[in-house]
Amino acid sequence: MTATVLILGARSDIARACAHRYAQEGYDVQLAARDAATLDADAQDLRLRHRVAVSTHEFDVLDTAGFAAFLDSLPVLPDTAICAVGVMGDQVASQTDPAAAARVMRTNFEGPALILEQLAARFETRGHGAVIGISSVAGDRGRASNYVYGAAKAGFTAYLSGLRNRLSRSQVQVITVKPGFVATRMTEGMDLNPRLTATPQAVAHAIWRAQRKQRDIVYVKPVWRLVMTVIRTLPEVVFKRTRL
Repeated sequence: MTATVLILGARSDIARACAHRYAQEGYDVQLAARDAATLDADAQDLRLRHRVAVSTHEFDVLDTAGFAAFLDSLPVLPDTAICAVGVMGDQVASQTDPAAAARVMRTNFEGPALILEQLAARFETRGHGAVIGISSVAGDRGRASNYVYGAAKAGFTAYLSGLRNRLSRSQVQVITVKPGFVATRMTEGMDLNPRLTATPQAVAHAIWRAQRKQRDIVYVKPVWRLVMTVIRTLPEVVFKRTRL
């Protein structure tokens, strides 16, 4: 029987790369995002390139009341679910506009955690599955430049850790992915250090490899593990003097 991957937030560059990586491995693909009709070109490209079945689905991560109906509407319960939903937001706007801050927090933490909880429950009942959440190194320690986004990602990372712990005796795998900087449309125009920056394709490959090798936490660029270890261990009195 053909395995299926569900990709939430399917319009992002990382999501597209994941869709192609899994399709390359023979997975059927379910693409989910707002304005699902805009996914038609991507779906057709996947079908032509990889000869797999592809479906598109309307999904709004902020519509938490509609999650059960969304999952019920899928052609089949997927074997793997990848949550690539996220929004960087603007730190200054988040500091001054509660609605902007709420959007960042809900999009990066509340919505992803709640949809993955429902998927994990269904996977557990079935007896197998993989839940993959794309978090961020920004959640490893709050920094002045992006602490609202970082706080949301910290919550998502903690959620995935707890879910993994709860399901550790089941056949449901839970993976936390921390890409670091990625060269995407979201980071276009930013001055990124090439040594710290991954491509969407590298992120997708790291996710596929982590699932195959039963990894729990993945830093796509291993150097980020060292960088964030240093940042996490700085004493607060020193950390307050930094401009990160």
